[in-house]
Amino acid sequence: MSTIGVLLADDHAAIRVGMRMVIETQPGLTVVGEAADGAKAVDMARVLRPDVVLMDLRMPVVDGIRATREITRAGWSKVLVLTTFDHDSYLFGALEAGADGFLLKSAEPAEITAALQRVVAGDSVISPEVTARIVAAALAARPSGQREPDPADAARHGDRGTDAAVAPLTDREHEVLGCLGEGLSNHAIGRRLGISETTVKTHVSRVLAKLGLQSRVQAALFAGRRC
Repeated sequence: MSTIGVLLADDHAAIRVGMRMVIETQPGLTVVGEAADGAKAVDMARVLRPDVVLMDLRMPVVDGIRATREITRAGWSKVLVLTTFDHDSYLFGALEAGADGFLLKSAEPAEITAALQRVVAGDSVISPEVTARIVAAALAARPSGQREPDPADAARHGDRGTDAAVAPLTDREHEVLGCLGEGLSNHAIGRRLGISETTVKTHVSRVLAKLGLQSRVQAALFAGRRC
């Protein structure tokens, strides 16, 4: 199996040292560079093309949100945000910028290395605490009494999104959506539901298509808002 190259982007040298130690003790992972600000992270991502950038959100020169947007739009790398979770606005901004996952800096080393591998494999990774905080903020921002649209209602009434009518989810797809809301990987979803990872991937693709969503991160947020 090829080695996964990781670019560290954090303005605190001590954190970069700690992350390097965590990552390079894990077989199959290596640090290919370190950036102390967002501008440097963008430059290094363009030159080094790492498999994934472990991105802090609050950095000088260029913040992590703008750096994430530039990197993901150019397709240079996946981005996994590692944050202290100081401001909800940073997390919403990173989501819109195309981040593939969110973890708290309090995460265990094994969680971080596993998340890096999952992101590179195509999974989206969301810390349960991050999901709960984003969903709570989204609910608080909605007008009182406003209800999250139900995909089945939209289909029954012929409501249309940007491209097509939203189709109702099957019972199994509802189960998969709930698992996505918990930030579970394809492997974990398969174990919970007693189905293969290939079948999970098929269900995830159908859920995203039916709900008009672009990523597992968006599906997780959608699932949380409906709870």
